[in-house]
Amino acid sequence: MTNFQVPVWGYWLMGLGLLVFIGLLVAYIRQNRGFRRPIFASPYILWLIIFTVLPCLLVAYFSFTDPAGNFTLDNFKSFWDANYHAREENAALIAQYAEMGLTADDLGLGRNAININTLVFSLWMAFICTVVCLLMGYPAAHIMADREFRLGPTLVILFIVPMWMNFLLRTIALMSLLEDNGLINTVLEWLGVGRQKLLNNTVAVQVGMIYNFLPFMVFPIYNVLNKMDYKLSEAAMDLGCNKWRVFYKVTVPLSLPGVVSGITMVFMPAVTTFYISRLLGGGKVQLFGDLIESKFLSTSLNEWNVGSALSLIMMILILLSLGLLQKVDPDSEGGGLV
Repeated sequence: MTNFQVPVWGYWLMGLGLLVFIGLLVAYIRQNRGFRRPIFASPYILWLIIFTVLPCLLVAYFSFTDPAGNFTLDNFKSFWDANYHAREENAALIAQYAEMGLTADDLGLGRNAININTLVFSLWMAFICTVVCLLMGYPAAHIMADREFRLGPTLVILFIVPMWMNFLLRTIALMSLLEDNGLINTVLEWLGVGRQKLLNNTVAVQVGMIYNFLPFMVFPIYNVLNKMDYKLSEAAMDLGCNKWRVFYKVTVPLSLPGVVSGITMVFMPAVTTFYISRLLGGGKVQLFGDLIESKFLSTSLNEWNVGSALSLIMMILILLSLGLLQKVDPDSEGGGLV
């Protein structure tokens, strides 16, 4: 691993943020002649500066600099071509081979689109995960929000309880079910189907993503449906609509804020996940999160900077997603878990 060092201005920014926080705190106390209720939320400002604002600034700083701290856009060029830095470092050797009529491809230093391909693959995997979660989650949320269904609150609890367990433990538990000697293969063998290769492939990773992120689709939709005024459905039925027309004319449009919120809450974690693919993919499936992790674990000098550029690209995608959510659901009606 490279020797990571925070730039000097990072320490100055942390110190300045602390002084500003203390100054604002003292000024607030003097102005109000004592403590008021909002002051107890003020430590969040310090927490926000140190653990949110500063890390984002550091990511942006390393994205636009080289290991020496000089401004560069080469890290983003490496996103489109993973061999860009390698060609720059071996420019003299490539020039010698060019005199012999050979190219960078002959040296194995041709254009490498692994970064952009991994991002596209991650987006595709996240898209499938989101669609399946929506197809499974919407009916579940609709059933739980049905006032005539007495087991609705019980189903809500059954969805919440697994979320109390650690994310890693849930994934390991699923891995134990899918392994060659796991429960599922044991049942398949008992039924005469025979053991199947359920682990260390793309399907296993997809199952893990759906299993872990399904509640994040269910609860926003449930939250909106549970708040919906059922008098609207009754009014539609009084006007001659049957249950199916009430569903797609009234229920579905009113639940769109929850659907958009659920899509956002599932899609973005699915794009950035990496530990699910490591455990269930067995190193054979690489997502964009795995790629970013590999950059920060690399011993190459410029890989931290390239990893920061990849992280910044992912942050931009997240901001675009949040912007879409805010535009469709400005009042955050789909937010929350319950």
